[in-house]
Amino acid sequence: MRSTSTPTRHSALEDLQGLGIGIFACSLGLHVLTHVGLITGQTAGVAVIISYLTGWSFGAVFFVVNLPFYWLAWVRLGPEFTVKSVISVTLLSLVTEALPGQFTIAHLDPWLGAVIFGVLVGLGLLGMFRHNGSLGGLGIVALIVQDRYGFRAGYVQLAADAVIFTTALALFDLPVVLWSLLGAAILNMVIAFNHRRDRYIAT
Repeated sequence: MRSTSTPTRHSALEDLQGLGIGIFACSLGLHVLTHVGLITGQTAGVAVIISYLTGWSFGAVFFVVNLPFYWLAWVRLGPEFTVKSVISVTLLSLVTEALPGQFTIAHLDPWLGAVIFGVLVGLGLLGMFRHNGSLGGLGIVALIVQDRYGFRAGYVQLAADAVIFTTALALFDLPVVLWSLLGAAILNMVIAFNHRRDRYIAT
């Protein structure tokens, strides 16, 4: 007979380090992405596109774009998740604003930038999901759909990305969109292959 495991909650310290590492990994990935001039999907992608088109800073745009999603998170995913997401989005916005002055990249080919971005942000988001946090926006919608209907969060985000990238074709050169698609695909596959609530019992 198989024994059943009782889910255990992460401690506050575990949540702090998990979310902190996740935020830093995502910030590094986005720094690489914007350095090579690529775009991405999800809410970060919307913020990147707006930033490129207007000249406004990514951090500020990303913070504002996320605001409408917090009510949905509060109602469907609870106050703990929402508070963690608000803090995470705020910190990521601040870190991405600070990184260009602290971490310069002399040269990086777009294809490699796309791969580095996908791996870093995929792992960062995975860690944040496992500590009941997110970077808000479409990630919140993806988690709600996964919990309610059983569709993997990564696949839900991949579908949303398809809409964003289709729109991007009208705004950016084809090579930019293609390399960006590579990064988004790697990111979402990292999440889809590893974010399984039935295989991870700590919350």
